[in-house]
Amino acid sequence: MKLTLKIWRQKSANAKGGFETYQVQAEPDMSFLEMLDVLNEQLVAEKKEPIAFAHDCREGICGTCNLVIDGRPHGPQKGTTTCQLHMRHYKDGETIVIEPFRASAFPVIRDLVVDRSSFDNIIQAGGYISVNTGQAVDGNAIPIEKEQASKAFDAATCIGCGACVAACPNGSAMLFTSAKVSHLALLPQGEVESKKRVYEMVNQMDTEGFGQCSNVGACEAECPKEISIDNIARLNRLYFGSVFGSDQGK
Repeated sequence: MKLTLKIWRQKSANAKGGFETYQVQAEPDMSFLEMLDVLNEQLVAEKKEPIAFAHDCREGICGTCNLVIDGRPHGPQKGTTTCQLHMRHYKDGETIVIEPFRASAFPVIRDLVVDRSSFDNIIQAGGYISVNTGQAVDGNAIPIEKEQASKAFDAATCIGCGACVAACPNGSAMLFTSAKVSHLALLPQGEVESKKRVYEMVNQMDTEGFGQCSNVGACEAECPKEISIDNIARLNRLYFGSVFGSDQGK
């Protein structure tokens, strides 16, 4: 299948970028990233600069493949990362537009690669549980209700890819931050630092320059792990509790 690709090219963070058009021959069973590999091999053979794009595990669990494909983060398939998108979902002769995630807190480094270290800073601000070192505590020492555990595990599936930010018209990181807050706050081990955690992480999120949440819901629709916006409501309750000193429900 022959495809036309319109790809964003940008030499550096401070350089002016623009779209360039390429032709590539792809096989239906290729993943989207394998198709880009084929294009880069073609460019190298032509002694041209290959396209920079981020990737790592290629198994849908690392969150690195942050591409906007035809206007949608990670592409047209719901609940799918870019690396899990296959070319059989496209038709011969189609034109595909590929660009990096767009958000002021995700500056472009080069071509399709963005700097998502702002997410790391949010995690460092409070996305952890402090424990005493030594022998690991028995896994069954603290009983946890099935419903609470399920909610915590659902929130913990967030891979931190940033699709929620790219989909949000305000460039908000509320879905990401709320997922990281929720999966710890819902467990007994995370209750001790709950108020400090949510306060510090929300403040860091604002410091990084992310926009405000206006409950559009695009973040949930485009999240490859289908994280629920219920987590945002939980974060808001916890944040108000941390500011005003109340222990509101989770």
